[in-house]
Amino acid sequence: MPNFNRVILAGNLTRDPELRYTPKGTAVAKITLAINRTWRDESNQTHEEVTFVDVDVFGRQAETIAQYLKKGRPILVEGRLKYDTWEDKTTNQKRSKLGVVLEGFQFLDSGQGRENAGAPPDAASRPSRPSSAAVVMPPPPAEPEGMPPEEDDVPF
Repeated sequence: MPNFNRVILAGNLTRDPELRYTPKGTAVAKITLAINRTWRDESNQTHEEVTFVDVDVFGRQAETIAQYLKKGRPILVEGRLKYDTWEDKTTNQKRSKLGVVLEGFQFLDSGQGRENAGAPPDAASRPSRPSSAAVVMPPPPAEPEGMPPEEDDVPF
């Protein structure tokens, strides 16, 4: 039977990203998302449920998230579920946690108007594109003399 492990979540950061580096120099960021769900019951009362999800981010994506995101900012993450187990050092009991390992993300707001927002996050996730005024196209190569112009061989 084939396996499939993919998660897509959208939520707000509960705290600023924690950026660290491994001994080999790989960036690792830890973030936590708060994902809200609101619904009405049979008596038309509104209820809200909040789910907190820990997300591990590696490499250049970790550095980008740490640079541009702060507590409260919305983000969409795509990744895979990871089940961690360990033994608690104080109680010697087994503990476990289900989290997400980020494989891709998207900023959900521009961050403009916020304190210490810095550069717009969209600039970090997109390659820079020169303006059309700055683009200079070379002239097309001249056809050698004596050569007939190319004809389309398309039958329709």
